[in-house]
Amino acid sequence: MDRLSQLLEYHHEDPDDSFIRFALATEYLKLGHEEKARATFEELVSHDPDYVGTYYHLGKLYERLDQNERAIKIFTDGIRVAGTQADLHARAELQSALLEAKGVGDD
Repeated sequence: MDRLSQLLEYHHEDPDDSFIRFALATEYLKLGHEEKARATFEELVSHDPDYVGTYYHLGKLYERLDQNERAIKIFTDGIRVAGTQADLHARAELQSALLEAKGVGDD
């Protein structure tokens, strides 16, 4: 059984598991299924907005899909979530991504 099939089976068994949803979205990305990855990340943000790791990956995917305003919003939302969780590493990563998305520092 390949990794995607395995993750889909796990998701079917426990559709509320945020880690499995995240792993499924990243597997879709790895396989080049950007729209499935986007939908899965968006479902995860809706289902579990405190799963802070989602915000960076979804924002980067939005950038890749030329949806920069959506990327900026999701990075901003992620910064807020990381701040409430006192997750300084995630917050710094998201702040850096936000600045990059806004073009700050580009010459």
